[in-house]
Amino acid sequence: MRLLILADTHIPKRARDLPTPVWQEVERCDVVIHAGDWVDEGLLDALTARAKRLIGCWGNNDGPELRARLPECADVTLDGLRFTVVHETGAASGREARMAQRYPHTDVLVFGHSHIPWDTTARTGLRLLNPGSPTDRRRQPYCTYMTALTRPGVLADVQQHRIEKT
Repeated sequence: MRLLILADTHIPKRARDLPTPVWQEVERCDVVIHAGDWVDEGLLDALTARAKRLIGCWGNNDGPELRARLPECADVTLDGLRFTVVHETGAASGREARMAQRYPHTDVLVFGHSHIPWDTTARTGLRLLNPGSPTDRRRQPYCTYMTALTRPGVLADVQQHRIEKT
């Protein structure tokens, strides 16, 4: 199963639309995961229409309309792996241990908020992934998103992709 992992899209405040490479990946992927800060329902509608399967949560910049349609925390099992999707995880310092304690029955935690790509594994085996943002790099050198593959019980080939300026 091919996954596209997004967060912090901030459409239309930071960009009018997702970059073309992200939409191309939507077409290729089996599942799109979005960890919040959509900002406008239009992107949720567009991804719902184009993605084979969409899993998402709301973020701190998402208003009542998005919060009515999305959970604060989304749990799903894909290929036998238990995923949790949240927006915020707090400070980077101690994140792995804190999240492993908070989500003891999760294999992969997808989060956003910082716009800083993150890929680490806690001592418990919990994999933590933040794709960064495909539209708002903040202090990062590039806008980013992630892709990954799953096989029964295995998360593989996690890749961070840069959005090159055109």
